[in-house]
Amino acid sequence: MHSARDRLEYELWLEELETVADELNLEADARSCAVDLFLTDVPDADRSKRAVLAASVYAGSLVAGDGRTQRSVADAADVSRLSIQQRWKDILERAGLEPPRW
Repeated sequence: MHSARDRLEYELWLEELETVADELNLEADARSCAVDLFLTDVPDADRSKRAVLAASVYAGSLVAGDGRTQRSVADAADVSRLSIQQRWKDILERAGLEPPRW
């Protein structure tokens, strides 16, 4: 769980995450997981936050069984698919989850 302070500090980014989730029609479990993953791995540099947000949405959708393609998440978040591809497994590992081995 994350503190209320974390949620306040990143409120604008969490609103953006919800906007992306709305565009993808993600279910509540996937959204909640994406928020947790994002708050676990928020980078210091603002320029990296959008890519981590997108990777968190992608990974959260996988964990919740509401998977979306990297392309659809990238389009919704306005990042490259490569940005997601390079980050999502590390985000899961830092959250203590094991990424799938396809």
